[in-house]
Amino acid sequence: MPATYWLDLFTYQTWTEFLKAGGKVSGFRKSRWKTVQKIKTGDILLCYLTGVGRWIGLLEVTGPPFEDSTPIWKVDAFPARVPVRIVARLEPATAVPVLEMRDVLSVFRDLKSPHAWTGHFRGSPMRWKTSDGQAIVDAVRAAVDKPVERAFDPAKLKKVPPILKTRKGGAVVIPEDEEDEEEGQKEVQPTVEVSTASETEQKSVSVHTEIQWLLLKLGTDMGLDVWVAKNDRHKSFNGKNFDSIQGLKEKLPLQFDEATTRTIELIDVLWLKGNSIQAAFEIESTTSIFSGLLRMSDLITMQPNLNIPLYIVAPSERRRKVLVEVNRPTFASLTPPMSELCRFIAFEALQERLESASEFLQFLKPEFLDSISESTEIEEV
Repeated sequence: MPATYWLDLFTYQTWTEFLKAGGKVSGFRKSRWKTVQKIKTGDILLCYLTGVGRWIGLLEVTGPPFEDSTPIWKVDAFPARVPVRIVARLEPATAVPVLEMRDVLSVFRDLKSPHAWTGHFRGSPMRWKTSDGQAIVDAVRAAVDKPVERAFDPAKLKKVPPILKTRKGGAVVIPEDEEDEEEGQKEVQPTVEVSTASETEQKSVSVHTEIQWLLLKLGTDMGLDVWVAKNDRHKSFNGKNFDSIQGLKEKLPLQFDEATTRTIELIDVLWLKGNSIQAAFEIESTTSIFSGLLRMSDLITMQPNLNIPLYIVAPSERRRKVLVEVNRPTFASLTPPMSELCRFIAFEALQERLESASEFLQFLKPEFLDSISESTEIEEV
């Protein structure tokens, strides 16, 4: 009888704590107990490391599920438990990136939205198809036999989902304290002359303009047409005007109605191929993330069949704020939810990748953004 495969999500912290406790018990949230009871002796748990998006190990279930709150993990008791033994174990550097299995795993096929595959990694345990499970087992075993180190941002190992509260077994995002953001904005207000922008504001505008320029230039380097927000066409970066960029469109494709066009033309950057939008970017350095998401939300609502990868591009320290805003009920209630459509790109990741790939930008494809962007869905681990 073939094994049954289950997804088992770990952060680097919970994975480390699991190993420190002896690697003999895997646990899940209390709300998952009904599902955990379906796990049988001999089943295989596919260990997925969130943050870096890699398969880090395989566990074999060695006995029936049980409930126990003996401390193992700090973030949660994870009392719905199963006894296990480690079948295969990798380090974060040698773990198998899920995106390298794009052509093998069924979760990447027949997607209703560009990033819908991330919906399969929201919570665990989750039963996976036998073919997918076996493919992951083969990939992890191969990585154990012949480890290959792949670079990654170590900071991603420390990332955890935003604070959640449980209501009837469901996860709900606790919004950030709006006063904190207001205080931050007050600090950058001019203190001498009202008409003079502070140094912090000028720097923010400069960074926003730089990222806008980099995205526009990258699009044209890849052979795409580009669009910059209608009210930003007059901008320049390092003495180069935006409207001098080859491939910058003066008008959007005529396929949309007037209301949709008015929304699209204010999005910070678009990549286009013919009349097709390849990607949309909203850049948020210090301004409200909500306004950019609202434009994207309007676009989704008006054109529900539009299959466009959406990205929020912001400094890495704003990642938490982005996740909280994307998962607000306003955006979570969309079909599909905004978190399935929109991914996060850190300024630093974009700048680093462009610098390292400067000699072969013309060979890149828009899909390369998957490797530097990350899901905005809340991973329940």
